[in-house]
Amino acid sequence: MLHIFTLTFPFFALVLCGYLAARGRLLPLDVIAGLNGFVLFFALPCMLYRFGANTPIGQLLDPWVALVWLLCGLMLVAVTVATSLSARIGWNDAAFGALVAAFPNSGFMGVPLLVALLGAQAAGPAILTMVIDMIVITSLCIALSRLDGADENGVAKALKNALKGVLTNPMPWSILLGALVPVLGFELTGPVMKVVDMLADAASPVALFTIGAVLARSHMLAAAGQAPVPLLRDYLPVAVTKLLLHPLLVLGLGSLLMHLGLPLAPSTLTVIVLVAALPSASNVSLLAERFGADNGRVARIILVSTAAAFVTFSLAVAWLQ
Repeated sequence: MLHIFTLTFPFFALVLCGYLAARGRLLPLDVIAGLNGFVLFFALPCMLYRFGANTPIGQLLDPWVALVWLLCGLMLVAVTVATSLSARIGWNDAAFGALVAAFPNSGFMGVPLLVALLGAQAAGPAILTMVIDMIVITSLCIALSRLDGADENGVAKALKNALKGVLTNPMPWSILLGALVPVLGFELTGPVMKVVDMLADAASPVALFTIGAVLARSHMLAAAGQAPVPLLRDYLPVAVTKLLLHPLLVLGLGSLLMHLGLPLAPSTLTVIVLVAALPSASNVSLLAERFGADNGRVARIILVSTAAAFVTFSLAVAWLQ
């Protein structure tokens, strides 16, 4: 437990730094959108490009890991959207709530944490889950988020907005471009690669800092009567879904496939169950900001899942090992 705490503490600390900076007015609230843009369009694409370029293509082609992860992700999206849609929560907020329920913090937290816990062999399955989340689950949720107003503006316009939202998301394009590097024999070198590395190294700390600032902004605007206060029932069930239902779904489906004789190694199943047990991905907050969803709600889900994961993730590690 102490070992896990020492690995996860820096992530909590960066969120707290962003929160205190915004609350103390060291970071003006109108600057938060600029930080978000920096991570989403510069730092995060470079980090994902580097992930794709440095991961052997064979590790990204395990069909059974992909099958388990994709089916569980689709089930979580369906359940979360169905239980979230209401007079207060439209397609935009429901879709990003579903994304934050299905997308673990595998990039900023999961890969380094799991490699430290389980060894280098854990990186491949963890990165494959991230690829699926970036390309399929994220694109699906962005498409669903654009369905608001379909009744008034027509289905065709809603579908056009959905496609536009998917195509303008830089994350899947970045990781696909990186994955093509070993295939095409093309490689960035010298000063250009140094710029990519510097931006990639900035992605995780700036994203976590921005999450804290977004959470502080939500509290400050709500206290000033300029924004609604997210209700506990709007974000707590989603955090519980992420931390409990997600790993149980992955464990159950993976165990079923193994029972049926399909070639899913027990060690690989352990890795992806632990990935599912991670808290919600902080980059969902960046996308929610970009697409105009209720980012205060999303930030609260991320914060609750991240804080609670210190206990739940630690218990999952102890149980599976």
